Amino acid sequence: MTAAAQIGDGVDAIDTPALVIDLDAMERNLARMAEFARTHGIRLRPHAKMHKSAAIARLQIGAGAVGVCVQKTSEAEALADGGIADIFISNEVIAPAKLERVAELAKRIRLAIAVDSSLGIERLAAALKLAGSMVEVFVEIDVGQGRCGVAPTAAGALAQQVVSHGLRFAGVQAYHGRAQHLRTVAEREAAVRHAVSLARSAQAAISGAGIVCPLVTGAGTGSFAIEAAAGVLGELQAGSYLFMDRDYADNEPTPHAPAFEQALFVKSQVMSRGHSHAVVDAGHKAHAIDSGLPRVWGLDSEYANGGDEHGILRAHREALPALGDTVWLVPGHCDPTVNLHDHYVAVRGGLAHGSVEAVWTIDARGAVR
Repeated sequence: MTAAAQIGDGVDAIDTPALVIDLDAMERNLARMAEFARTHGIRLRPHAKMHKSAAIARLQIGAGAVGVCVQKTSEAEALADGGIADIFISNEVIAPAKLERVAELAKRIRLAIAVDSSLGIERLAAALKLAGSMVEVFVEIDVGQGRCGVAPTAAGALAQQVVSHGLRFAGVQAYHGRAQHLRTVAEREAAVRHAVSLARSAQAAISGAGIVCPLVTGAGTGSFAIEAAAGVLGELQAGSYLFMDRDYADNEPTPHAPAFEQALFVKSQVMSRGHSHAVVDAGHKAHAIDSGLPRVWGLDSEYANGGDEHGILRAHREALPALGDTVWLVPGHCDPTVNLHDHYVAVRGGLAHGSVEAVWTIDARGAVR
């Protein structure tokens, strides 16, 4: 699909709806997280499932990240094709055909993967042996997400199995997704305390099995500062900090944590006007709604559900925008919103008077296998 703008275009020339990055805000977010990691002596491996872009991953690595995380084999392949050479699939892969792809990918980049079952380890070892390649293996524990991962007490046996199959045991995957969107600091702190105690239990189980645990990796944009202070994690996987979204903005800020700015927007245009509402051309096909509807940026208006191609604006106190006016929307959830678009339009100089500096392909769009 043709991009919504060309390099050098003014903001007004960007066709709608379009996924737009405020480059100045994004670069400030990039620098703040990189500085946090350096100051705290902790590795940064941001989650690229959020942006799905090799160009953006290169910027993160250039700022000091050791590599990136992804969730799917096809995401890893797409980013590797874009030149990213250090990737962690922070998820389980159980299908033999996918594990064959994992093993082939490991021939050309440094690759890690998460496991949480004996079967997963056996199949991974078989695929790697056949391909003659090697990956680093993290045992995933469930620290409160209630999704993948084993109980901490089972981590030692799985680590032992990893080693017995001749694989490289790299440490523990301890990501707590639910903690990211607990609204108050107190709630997030309580969730992290529990997660940290479980991570320590996993370390003890692994040590008890006679195996050194090199690293505990995890954390997200909502919890990273609390987890860094706890002293167990050696690597942060936060990703959404780079763009932010409406849902993360609704969190109570964590004291002494970097403040991140909204950098990702959907540009839309008023296509129809009623007496008490305006209609914009960005509906569900332009932004994800799993975390709620978008926020209208810079206007005292509320976005309401208008369907696949339409959004309805209702003003609180100010006048509604006029027919043809631009309306900037802050997506409720950045990750799945990105997956709806083919390109980013990257703007320098602000949303009001800036110009297009880059157009980036979303390399891993639709990479769900």
